[in-house]
Amino acid sequence: MSRETAETHIENGIARITFFHPQSNSLPGELLRKLASEIEQASNNDTVKVIILQSRGEKAFCAGASFDELVSIKNKEEGLQFFSGFASVINAMRKAQVFVIARIQGKCVGGGVGLAAAADYAIAHESASVKLSELAVGIGPFVVGPAVERKMGKAAFTAMTIDASSWRSAEWAYQNGLFAELHNSFESLEEAVNKLAFTLAACNPEAMAMLKKVFWEGTNHWDELLKERAGMSGHLVLSDFTRNAIAKFKSK
Repeated sequence: MSRETAETHIENGIARITFFHPQSNSLPGELLRKLASEIEQASNNDTVKVIILQSRGEKAFCAGASFDELVSIKNKEEGLQFFSGFASVINAMRKAQVFVIARIQGKCVGGGVGLAAAADYAIAHESASVKLSELAVGIGPFVVGPAVERKMGKAAFTAMTIDASSWRSAEWAYQNGLFAELHNSFESLEEAVNKLAFTLAACNPEAMAMLKKVFWEGTNHWDELLKERAGMSGHLVLSDFTRNAIAKFKSK
């Protein structure tokens, strides 16, 4: 498979949403919009009791923003539109009426860390190291920041943001709350994801919906907040510094 996709398969009350991009499951704008739509549709489907969010392959879970699309942004409006895609996905996960389980099989970079943080429960493989690389290319994790800080706390978020070139191990991410579980084999990872999903699919949906609201209490302003943050990134991506930094990353 060479084309980017975001597809949903529903069975036994479980919606399994799978995204893919040939460049390490990076996220261009069109794929972000599709992913947000798939999450919203699954949440509004009365037969769905729980959502599993995953990507294809056994390598990177998500490499974050598409560098090809970042360098093609010509003005602030295009920048706002692109980064609003990440805001839409995070807000779709936040507002979903059911729990979202993230299956993290590999590395998470930038927006990928945001997806893991926005999940209600993230189950990861021990190879799933993490990095918030935005500052290294002249931007900043503005849009994903609220989700990461909410899940991991300000200290861990600050450390990842400032030391933008360093990978943090999956064990570190687990110890700091990003991942709820860590597994040493892909078989164990898949088994744990399926077991939790089946268990939740049999739980009281009204109780889970109420718990979801409790877990996300205090985030009702995120529609406006994340759009504002998207504008900040959209402004910075136009700078010569950022364009040169992205070009260096692409040439490696």
